[in-house]
Amino acid sequence: MAFVLSKSSAFGVAAKPVSRRSSVAVKASAVPENVKEARAWIDAWKSKQGGAKRDPSLPSWMPGATLPGYLNGTLPGDFGFDPLFLGADAEKLKWYAQAELVHSRFAMLAVAGILFPELLANIGLSWPGAGVAWYDAGKFEYFAPASSLFGVQMLLFAWVELRRYQDIVKPGSANQDPIFSGNKLPDGNEPGYPGGIFDPFGWSKGDMKSLKTKEIKNGRLAMLAFAGFAAQAYTTGTTPLKNLATHLADPWSTTVWQNDLARL
Repeated sequence: MAFVLSKSSAFGVAAKPVSRRSSVAVKASAVPENVKEARAWIDAWKSKQGGAKRDPSLPSWMPGATLPGYLNGTLPGDFGFDPLFLGADAEKLKWYAQAELVHSRFAMLAVAGILFPELLANIGLSWPGAGVAWYDAGKFEYFAPASSLFGVQMLLFAWVELRRYQDIVKPGSANQDPIFSGNKLPDGNEPGYPGGIFDPFGWSKGDMKSLKTKEIKNGRLAMLAFAGFAAQAYTTGTTPLKNLATHLADPWSTTVWQNDLARL
């Protein structure tokens, strides 16, 4: 290489550098649909983050954080918790609020249905099924096969949920009982808070906002409690009150840290 350059220079000919570069034509392929959807979701998520911000004077689940403005404190138990911005759409937020309310009520019933029968059985009361752990309730022999009871329960649930959905879509449309015409809920009631026969003590005539907040707080606690009961049954194989009695009998040696599965 050096010889070629020197020889060319000697005859007054400018040496041309030898290029080792090669051009490669790259044809862009079409963007896959799943990538397009992911990018669109990310863009929408970013746009939601850039919207109105929550009033910092309102209660916050994360003090000091910038929270979305559509959670403006009007919902019961609103602490601005929506890290994925699922409620940015006003209609979806309304549905999510109703879903949380219903799940809270189910969880409160479930927790009471776990604790009270066990407590009553422990103090000596007896009935068919007394002493059966809550996670074994499905194995108990009832007056009918479990499959039949499950089917009837699903039909009843479907009926109730359909009526609830109708009331959410068109408030007040489900106030009149379709079978027993003498039963009717008060006009102008709010979806999720029917009143009437569902408020025998007339509490809705008082501070309704405070009652709604207390209910949703207790419901959230119940949802966490039921999740804890399920984890407890899986890791210890027994019931909440039995675990509590074992812990109180030896509080320093019987804790979650002594459970091999819980330490995982």
